[in-house]
Amino acid sequence: MSIQNDTDRRGLEAAGSVVRLTLEALAAAVCPGVTTADLDAVAARVFAAHGARSAPALVYGFPGTVLISVNDEVVHGVPGPRRIERDDVVKLDVTVERGGYMADAARTVIAGDGTPAAQRLVGCAERAFEAALEVATAGRKVREIGRVVERVVRAEGFTVIRSLTGHGIGRTIHEPPSVPNHFDPWLQDELTEGLVLTIEPIICAGRESVTQDADGWTMRTRDGSLAAHHEHTLIITSSRPVLLTAA
Repeated sequence: MSIQNDTDRRGLEAAGSVVRLTLEALAAAVCPGVTTADLDAVAARVFAAHGARSAPALVYGFPGTVLISVNDEVVHGVPGPRRIERDDVVKLDVTVERGGYMADAARTVIAGDGTPAAQRLVGCAERAFEAALEVATAGRKVREIGRVVERVVRAEGFTVIRSLTGHGIGRTIHEPPSVPNHFDPWLQDELTEGLVLTIEPIICAGRESVTQDADGWTMRTRDGSLAAHHEHTLIITSSRPVLLTAA
């Protein structure tokens, strides 16, 4: 969506604030021994305390509050009895609906210190996101975001998962435009003042091919390589974007 008035801005900020608080609570709760269902319950409590609902459950019928993906699971992991083990790479993906507005962000955390390779992968996703912010300004093409993300990821020896992208957001989860993490020369969409979207590098340590589990939700790398995901919802301006899901 594109922000039309102060009501839109306040509604998105409120939804974004719940996303941020939920991610902070989840990151603090990740430790060896906790189950992904335990983490989902943490998110559900934060949602309830702030009058928010799970957007994936509302829009797509997702069987949980938030999406939790571990190690080679890339996105859309379903919370359940799986216990987090030391050095697991855990993707926490939170999308909130509050007052008719939606916001979305993701963070990758490691249970324990993690291996040097895992630390580099997680850091790379974050660095690719930060680099993309520098080109996410009104008047530029959406494809410039993908150009920068892909450049950073390749330079560090990792791989962009091209089939998974950022997106517009606001009144529902997925709105135009699509925001690829690779350079698409045919993509003509332009970043405009007030446009609300997500930038979300989704990367892996191996090949980009992914497969879907029998649960119909969980996407994992076909070669079993580790994956990382870093995302925020933001507002495009004539300068640096405004991050709605960060402090």
